[in-house]
Amino acid sequence: MEVTDPIRSLLRFKGNEFYCIGPEAPVYEALELMAGKHVGALPVMRDRELLGIVSERDYARKVILKGRASRTTLVEEIMTTRVECASPDDTVDECMRIMTRHRIRHLPVREGNRIIGIVSIGDLVNWIIMAQDATIDHLNNYIAGTYPA
Repeated sequence: MEVTDPIRSLLRFKGNEFYCIGPEAPVYEALELMAGKHVGALPVMRDRELLGIVSERDYARKVILKGRASRTTLVEEIMTTRVECASPDDTVDECMRIMTRHRIRHLPVREGNRIIGIVSIGDLVNWIIMAQDATIDHLNNYIAGTYPA
């Protein structure tokens, strides 16, 4: 594991299953799905077309703070429509830079016109930590003289 690995490696490791929601769904339904699946954001899709992304942050800023009701507000009313996406060939490091630059926590991975997964900032941090742990193990083995020839 390296930060220079393509994001497709991370998706293979964690799985590329993701959950999405339609734009006409009530925000409450999106919140139920996010809570039930332990995710912080959902791609908003219609017929496999990515229309936007809705996150817990969108809910907090565009529903709660505005005094709106989650049962009557539709996802399309609060979703972020300018969605940054990664390519499966983008590296873990490049994805981290995209997320940092755009101040986002979830990054759909698009191959052509098809979403093949989504990665979170937590997924990237975990990958980097595992890569650092592997490097430390290699260095310890090298120092101890047990490094494979």
